[in-house]
Amino acid sequence: MLKLITFVTTLICALNGLTAQQYHIEERTARDGYYSEAHSVTTSDGYILEVQRIPFRRFETEENADKTSKPVVFLMHGLQGSSISYIHLGPELALAYLLADDGYDVWMGNARGGLNSRRHVTLDPDEDREQFFDYSFEDIGKKDVPEMIDYILQVTGQSQLHYIGHSQGGTAFFVMNSMRPEYNEKIKSAHLLAGVGYMEHFPNRVLNAIALSTNLIYSFAVNQGLVEILGPKDTNIEVTNNSGVSGLLQTLLDAISSLFEESEILAPSSIKQYAHFGQNIRARTFQRWDYGAIRNLRTYGTAAAPAYDISKITINTTMHYTVSDDLLDERDVLKMTNVMPNAISRKVARETFTHNDFVVATDSKELVYDYIIEELNKNR
Repeated sequence: MLKLITFVTTLICALNGLTAQQYHIEERTARDGYYSEAHSVTTSDGYILEVQRIPFRRFETEENADKTSKPVVFLMHGLQGSSISYIHLGPELALAYLLADDGYDVWMGNARGGLNSRRHVTLDPDEDREQFFDYSFEDIGKKDVPEMIDYILQVTGQSQLHYIGHSQGGTAFFVMNSMRPEYNEKIKSAHLLAGVGYMEHFPNRVLNAIALSTNLIYSFAVNQGLVEILGPKDTNIEVTNNSGVSGLLQTLLDAISSLFEESEILAPSSIKQYAHFGQNIRARTFQRWDYGAIRNLRTYGTAAAPAYDISKITINTTMHYTVSDDLLDERDVLKMTNVMPNAISRKVARETFTHNDFVVATDSKELVYDYIIEELNKNR
């Protein structure tokens, strides 16, 4: 039943030679010729997040680098991703390195439960699994991202930074600035790479079908102990139920496998993140976690889960998208662009460009990154 998870987890560890908790990104960046730092940020609910910083150009060190204040850029990865997403392509092609070489102070976040962020002040992710992994993308957008931003601004002494988010990194941006609109003042500009929000026209047929049974699949998975996707303990999970729900869960896992082919950038996530996206796909909207009518009334004061109000986002935002994206429809991108008062949309000039190509395709520099850096340089 869970052979997929066993295979992918083993593959990741074999290729990296390390577990999710042990990956030292400083060693990787050093091999690429860049000095980097690892910082820890503890969230208000106790998760310990690792944030990586690349403050200098290639081959510069603390001893020979220019120490003058630089504009700050914060990069946030997508679902099942990590900060490695932004260095994966290596020198001369990876976005984080290009920004550092252009004179930016580059910071890369890692969401709770993911790369080097599988830590908590009181909860053990292996012993307290159900509690530790009880989070969705809202927790990342409402807590992780804003608290990482606050830490970065404090360390750098800056009042604002530029934000770049891929996929769920865009979702977190929408959540943060709609639920905590004061962060509009802390972000100078934003570039969202296939930022997932509205789902009225969600294009993936398989995930559309699975989403109809989202709550049932999620409850079954939690009951079976499957609360983490691609974690180091996933190989110990055995599904003993042969019901139709287990087949739906297997279909979901197969779909996840087909979406994420680049093993190096993969990192653990919570299955509740998938369930929250599933609820949104089913409802064809962009809303908070749906507890059901009765608990929604107690939690939100309304029978339906409230929608995120992205009209509150006043940041100069560029929505980069592609027509071959299997997780984000052009119509939803254009609608979000119209709702946010200072947003524009930009279609990638390759018809076959896909959702993950934003961080894995070698022509991303030419098609996306060069444009971003040019725009950032206008407003350093």
